[in-house]
Amino acid sequence: MTINAHDHTMSQSLLCRAPAKLNLALSIGAPQPTSMPNRPTMHPLASWMVTVDLFDDLYLQRLPPQSFSLFATIWHKDALRRSEIDWSLSKDLVHRAHDALEKFVGLELPVKSRLEKRIPVGGGLGGGSSDAAAMLRGLNELFALDVSDADLERIAATVGSDVPFLIRGGSAFVGGFGDVIESLGDPPLVHAVLFFPDVQCPTSKVYECFDQTAPVAAVRTERVRALAAQSTVHAHDPFNDLADAAQRVAPAMVDDLNGIAGIADIPVHVCGSGSSLFVICADAMHAAALATTASTRLRIPAVAVTTTVPPKSSPSLIL
Repeated sequence: MTINAHDHTMSQSLLCRAPAKLNLALSIGAPQPTSMPNRPTMHPLASWMVTVDLFDDLYLQRLPPQSFSLFATIWHKDALRRSEIDWSLSKDLVHRAHDALEKFVGLELPVKSRLEKRIPVGGGLGGGSSDAAAMLRGLNELFALDVSDADLERIAATVGSDVPFLIRGGSAFVGGFGDVIESLGDPPLVHAVLFFPDVQCPTSKVYECFDQTAPVAAVRTERVRALAAQSTVHAHDPFNDLADAAQRVAPAMVDDLNGIAGIADIPVHVCGSGSSLFVICADAMHAAALATTASTRLRIPAVAVTTTVPPKSSPSLIL
């Protein structure tokens, strides 16, 4: 594969938007042995995932050949729940995605990358995974690599478990150990409110608690598929096998969940392994009103969202 660095048909810089993901259904089974040496056991799952219009913004600028790539991550001025951005570059999924694509195409892809985050870290909304997927999509376009979506998903699988789904986003059934992804196309129109409690909910601790407290049960694949086949999602439809374990790990979440339920008068659901919460609303006006009420009365940051597909990258003059 060759790239003409002087090809002026390629954009010099792009804005790639990374949407949050929402598990509308999540069923988890007991740990099973795997063939992966670094993950001897994993939990099988069945999940219905959709993307929503809460975005991180990834700005990419092509640098001259032989340049060192530069990476920066900051909070967007609109971010509602901030935390320390203190992870090492080796653990940064955006950086790992960049390295993985370079390795796949056998070329250096020098870029200046600036990620502006709105999606909370550790909130169960797949922010880091979506940022990595945006890097893969963005580099593919910026350098006119013509790597197929299927190949991008294979590369994504080496970066993190939710990254392959977020290459295309939209709506998908996810099964196996997270490696089976069946795209369902555009998601049904769902209006929701995301809530960001100030609690820590480490994924590994949630799974440990799940293993200790949940009854051993088979993955409820058919129930997940049935919900994903619905054209409309109602407030009581979502379910999450990790919800109880998340609340045990972060008891303060229970107070927030009950407070939101008292205001919303509809079921409140846990996002993934936590700590974010969500409710399904009847329409956009309902969602906007509930987000405002929760923010003012409960002092819990909240935002109204709608299902979406990842937008196409757009030329950017900002870096």
